Amino acid sequence: MGKKSKAEKKGKNGRKKDELAVEPHDLASVLVQAARSMRTVLSRNLVESGLYAGQDGVMLALAETDGLTAGALAAKLGVKAPTMTRTIGRMEAQGFLERRPDEEDARLTKVYLTVPGRERLQTIAEAGQHSEKLATRGLTDKQVRTLLKLLRAVDSNLQAARAPD
Repeated sequence: MGKKSKAEKKGKNGRKKDELAVEPHDLASVLVQAARSMRTVLSRNLVESGLYAGQDGVMLALAETDGLTAGALAAKLGVKAPTMTRTIGRMEAQGFLERRPDEEDARLTKVYLTVPGRERLQTIAEAGQHSEKLATRGLTDKQVRTLLKLLRAVDSNLQAARAPD
């Protein structure tokens, strides 16, 4: 038996080292695919509670600041207003949210969590924790902290790039 080439050597996790190599131009596709996979797992974990993809973000945003307008919710979650309006309508029909006129400006309608909506917040948190455990399986705490730091830096760079000058 001869020596293994560099490409045949295995890393600590048993994979060939070249399988883990990522070219800089692969960043967008790898990042998008990881986000899609995470969203798929999270959606699967939420469906039993009657929630659909994206609804968890709306509920978490309202848990943080209840009584937002549809436009404010859309901006906070990075979606278009018509998409948010449809999502709110669906969630209102499910009994998770309610729309009410603003007490100070009756021209505005604000969105609030209902009691059944608030009761789902724990389920959302548990689904998120389960998804994170799956996503970070095999990573050390230090690696997870580094990953979060790097992802926040990437997001900050991209947010700054799209901000108007």
